[in-house]
Amino acid sequence: MDQQVRYMKLEQLVLWTENPRDPIDKNASNQDVVDKALADKELRWALPKLAKEMGTRYDFSELLTVVFHGKIPVVYDGNRRVILGFIKHALVTVPAGITFPSISFPLEIPCNVCKKAVALENVLRKHGESGSWHPLERDIFLHKQMGQKKSALLIIEEATGLISSNPSLNRGFVKDEILTEENLKKMGFSIGGQELKTSHTDEDARALLTDVRHVVETKKVTTRKQRGQLLQELSPASQKLIKKESSVYRPLHIQMDTKTQGLSRLSARTGKSRCEIFGGKLSLKQGLTNDLYRDIVDLYKFFEANKSHLSSTFPGLIRMSLRLIAELATEECGQEKMDNYLTSNYDAAKASLSQDQRTSLSNHNVDKSSIVKLLQTGAHKYQSSTNLEQTLALSLIVGAILSISLGKGNS
Repeated sequence: MDQQVRYMKLEQLVLWTENPRDPIDKNASNQDVVDKALADKELRWALPKLAKEMGTRYDFSELLTVVFHGKIPVVYDGNRRVILGFIKHALVTVPAGITFPSISFPLEIPCNVCKKAVALENVLRKHGESGSWHPLERDIFLHKQMGQKKSALLIIEEATGLISSNPSLNRGFVKDEILTEENLKKMGFSIGGQELKTSHTDEDARALLTDVRHVVETKKVTTRKQRGQLLQELSPASQKLIKKESSVYRPLHIQMDTKTQGLSRLSARTGKSRCEIFGGKLSLKQGLTNDLYRDIVDLYKFFEANKSHLSSTFPGLIRMSLRLIAELATEECGQEKMDNYLTSNYDAAKASLSQDQRTSLSNHNVDKSSIVKLLQTGAHKYQSSTNLEQTLALSLIVGAILSISLGKGNS
């Protein structure tokens, strides 16, 4: 049968890590997903609101959608309800002070158990077609889960991070009328081979996209005002950049910034980092690892002080240095393989981090199963290495591992 109703034990259910609402590393645990949902910086989960709407009892008329991955029952639809059940029955841990209205939540729940194809169709119908997802989430779902080609909006996001870092752009109007292939072409950008290309320098491309964001956020172009007049509403500086474009196009990989209060239209500088490198000052034993640690901190301070004059590739140096210090610490601790050094210390290191720091790991898909791969790909792949936010998240756990294995207080 394509689908059937079965009762499933709450404790057996596994949250869907590829949930379009807020995807996370595929190897993340239920606890990792819950941590991310509770942080909810983009207000995508709204768990308190859901708990209030559910009232005092669980509604059996709304079935969860579950797909078995081998022997593992994965919740494709209803993850928020399951999280509330996990919290109710203490199947996950939550920070002190977080409470929800009391719900009579069963330990066994009726579920629509079905094939993956059926589940995906149901999820798309309930969320993708109803407008409960933003355009970017819908496009990611259609590409990753339904096999459709990447949309222009998704290609722009993968090349620049523009949409996720500026939620005001994650709207149907922007996708359909602003960041269209036609408008991009007029500004010196193109979509080719499923990637974003440009005739501009990184700095000029960043300035143009920042100005497009400004036009949208200040409502100079809306569905009712100056509709279809994007180029005419760009600043004189942007108009000048467009006119000087060359005929040579190249792939574009930059990291756009979040909106900063008081930012000038074309400044496009990286905002203040969300966390310190390594999460703060480390106290390590004297040795080569400690020397390199101090060099990396100085390198990061140099970047922070001079980033307006540095290229977008500079953060790659910081990313690669994390791999180097992990290798050096492995040797200094008398271990042969970096993989074993990192994974054997990971759990204790993560436990030493604050809730905010653990959430940062989760938000950037850093976990025990991905840390080695992230350090390796960051050392060799351009686009990964220039992702500064993920680099800082990686530095949190690397710093904690260094403190546990080479801290001054350790024997």
